[in-house]
Amino acid sequence: MWIEHVFLAFIGLACGLSVASGSFAIAVKLGIIPEMATKSGTAKRMITYENATILGGITGNVLSVFSQIRIPAGHIVLALFGLSAGIFIGCMAVALAEIINAYPIMYRRLKLKMGLEWMLAMIAVGKMCGCLFYFMRGFDQGA
Repeated sequence: MWIEHVFLAFIGLACGLSVASGSFAIAVKLGIIPEMATKSGTAKRMITYENATILGGITGNVLSVFSQIRIPAGHIVLALFGLSAGIFIGCMAVALAEIINAYPIMYRRLKLKMGLEWMLAMIAVGKMCGCLFYFMRGFDQGA
């Protein structure tokens, strides 16, 4: 019986590693992390960005496979983690959109000359509201 659990854990980790490495390969190929470091003025700490990304990927992979693991850290640590993860995902999305020139094309097609910062702010607020709605309803209930 325990060999089945070991086998399932191995298969889960292997599949998770393959998906995570694909995600990281896209981020590396498009240069998202260096773009984020350049835009934030912290290019001197590129090794820190890379180490944090690798550590986050490994930790996320392990915690998603072994979902029964509980980390008794409290609500404050959970809130800090959620805020940090949200900021990181938002920065990655904006960096990706900037690299593929999504915003300049959208601005040109909509003929926007003013209010670009408000448009970006509303995109962020909409994303935040969607995430809050999703988390308030719970993961298992769906839409």
